[in-house]
Amino acid sequence: MEKDSKIYVAGHLGLVGSAIMRTLKEQGFTNLVVRTHAEMDLEDQHAVHQFFEQEKPEHVFLAAAKVGGIYANNTYPADFIYDNLQIQNNVIHASYLSGVKKLCFLGSSCIYPKIAPQPMKEEYLLDGKLEPTNEPYAVAKIAGIKMCQAYNRQYGTHFISVMPTNLYGPNDNFDLQNSHVLPALIRKFVEARDSGKRSVTIWGTGNPRREFLHVDDMAAACLFLMNTYNDGEIVNIGSGADITIKELALMIGEETRFRGTIEFDTSKPDGTLRKLLDVGKLNRLGWKAKIPLREGIHSVITWYEESLKEQTMQGK
Repeated sequence: MEKDSKIYVAGHLGLVGSAIMRTLKEQGFTNLVVRTHAEMDLEDQHAVHQFFEQEKPEHVFLAAAKVGGIYANNTYPADFIYDNLQIQNNVIHASYLSGVKKLCFLGSSCIYPKIAPQPMKEEYLLDGKLEPTNEPYAVAKIAGIKMCQAYNRQYGTHFISVMPTNLYGPNDNFDLQNSHVLPALIRKFVEARDSGKRSVTIWGTGNPRREFLHVDDMAAACLFLMNTYNDGEIVNIGSGADITIKELALMIGEETRFRGTIEFDTSKPDGTLRKLLDVGKLNRLGWKAKIPLREGIHSVITWYEESLKEQTMQGK
């Protein structure tokens, strides 16, 4: 990508999209085009095609998606498969029709089988059954990967697909019911600390292991691959290390200065027991994660607390 290349970031206000925008600007890219949901509904095929015809972006980061944690995936499975398929189909097809030079499709580590060897290599895709709690979302993401590969094969496009691990960072969703585990825990601990609660209750046993990557590392990896990688095969993006949910909770408790106890509601589901990506391929290509987990968590807690102060000042 040249510094003046026209780059469209779909989902620029979300966790991943906003990080990609920050990283692009930091690296000197100046010709960035975006649309809010109010300006363009990515599920509206006509609106998306019209946008691509008018703007003619050269490069596209497809970071727009409907995302959520276990509760959201369990409660709204139809929304997760329908909305994501609509968004992907419209943006990928319009990118082909308008002659986009390169597209980066953002997948998810949940595409891999529930029972998969750890760490999970790219070739494990479709080798087994998916985790039931997020199967509709995973199926949609797998369809996006296969769509990119099919267009590359049939039309000669250059669409790459990356599979990030669990991401966290500024502009995350901190809703207790619909968010992922890390931001949900940050909110729980901050609220418990500020209200003087003596304990925090967490879903499940605390035994499942998860890998976490700061979204700024994710964005840096995406830009690296857009500039260096031209293969249609998927690429894992992660830190290469995991911790238990209990260890994560203890870390967040320490960083939020919570003084109470942590309790586990074992009547709630754990989900997949371990999800660690094999990032050997990405490392061999020349990229490694840089932001340590505790440092990243501390920065996100600071961001979240500042956002709460801003909301209070604005009377929200």
